[in-house]
Amino acid sequence: MSEKNKRILGIHLGLAFAEILCLSGFIFEFLRARSGNTLSWAYVFEWPIFGGYAVYMWRRLLREEKGEGLAPRERPVTRSDENLDAYNEYLRKVHNGSSDSRPDASKPPR
Repeated sequence: MSEKNKRILGIHLGLAFAEILCLSGFIFEFLRARSGNTLSWAYVFEWPIFGGYAVYMWRRLLREEKGEGLAPRERPVTRSDENLDAYNEYLRKVHNGSSDSRPDASKPPR
């Protein structure tokens, strides 16, 4: 069995484990709620949400494993920022130990 198939099998087993856990939690809390524990009603509705999230993650992990994930985004076009360029130059001077590394005191910091 190849490494990729082992990972996919692990993803499937993880879903099975999560769904068994969520179903068990749902049944347990439902029985407690029916016997008079009113707080358990919140958990009765919470366990199916967890089960749905497990299915969502299962699908996402499978797509990622199969290489069907989102297409890589292009880098956004950025415009030059004079203040950022000046600050980066200042940091370069400080890092290199330049004697002229102090910022101009007459200019307020931004």
